[in-house]
Amino acid sequence: MGSRVSGPYMDSPPPPPPRPPSPPRHPPHPQGERHVGGEMLYQDTDHRLRALVGSAEGFGRHAIGGLYGAIHRVTSLQDDGPGSLREACRAEEPLWIVFEVSGTIHLHSYLRVSSYKTIDGRGQRVVLTGKGLRLKSCHHVIICNLVLEGGRGHDVDGIQVKPDSTNIWIDRCTLADYDDGLIDITRQSTDITVSRCHFMRHDKTMLIGADPTHVGDRCIRVTIHHCFFDGTRQRHPRLRFGKVHLYNNYTRSWGIYAVCAGVEAQIVSQCNIYEAGGGPPKKTTVFKYMPEKAGDREDVVAGSISSEGDAFLNGALPCLIDNPGSVFRPEEYYQQWTMEPASPALKDIIQLCAGWQPVPRPPDDR
Repeated sequence: MGSRVSGPYMDSPPPPPPRPPSPPRHPPHPQGERHVGGEMLYQDTDHRLRALVGSAEGFGRHAIGGLYGAIHRVTSLQDDGPGSLREACRAEEPLWIVFEVSGTIHLHSYLRVSSYKTIDGRGQRVVLTGKGLRLKSCHHVIICNLVLEGGRGHDVDGIQVKPDSTNIWIDRCTLADYDDGLIDITRQSTDITVSRCHFMRHDKTMLIGADPTHVGDRCIRVTIHHCFFDGTRQRHPRLRFGKVHLYNNYTRSWGIYAVCAGVEAQIVSQCNIYEAGGGPPKKTTVFKYMPEKAGDREDVVAGSISSEGDAFLNGALPCLIDNPGSVFRPEEYYQQWTMEPASPALKDIIQLCAGWQPVPRPPDDR
């Protein structure tokens, strides 16, 4: 979408996959490409099944999911048993999981996803309800085109990423109405991208960084882009300790604040749209600072936020503080990302294209 930002490549590659040493190269978007007519970036990946791999942007771009695994077909909407999603997710080997059925899967407990899995909902409309997905100590997972809504119980999140999980990409999912968070990323989980997702009907939307005592969360790195935070109340996201890059998201009608920087957080906000609303009274605070004391330090501090090219609409107030402290530079971690100026056209595209989409499942012609 629009121009690209470039810089030196400094982070290390992912751990080697269990089969061939590297995924096939996927051609980058042309310099200066623009998307028009209700299109969004990555739509070129829908021409073949595994083209998702290599197209992600941001910190989670190295995720390969089940690239080197067999196609596994989910044929049952049961919580467990033959043909179920749970059966596929517990398998030890890499798998590219697709669905032969549409409908609702009622989860009676968290569905734990093991490493090297792609859960690909294209071609069907699969709704997960009751509980959510748990990515626990796993690596290289891609979750695409699912609906998660109606999760019930203490500490029940839509997608829970903890502990020590790495190289995760959550793309084009719709999440709503869980008793805790929609996406929680904590306990040293890092190198994660959340893209093109639609968040709605919820309070505490996205927590990144567990609490001030978990100082190991200083390693967390997350990219969030082209997401639609649709009237959700707060935490878009709330961050402690880690680094978060936000670009080309649309956040509207929040109920407390849009984005929160807790202890030692570093947030880079670029070309996002923040539109106040909600209430009455209407909530206008975009950036909130939450001073906290890290478990291994004596000072009570908040984090740092930088805002560049953001649009503040309908009375939205940035509420940035003077001399906030240093933030990271995304270009020190990845070479390029696809970004365009905040505009009415961008807002329209995000509303249309974020979240679950009725796209056909592409052929697997690798």
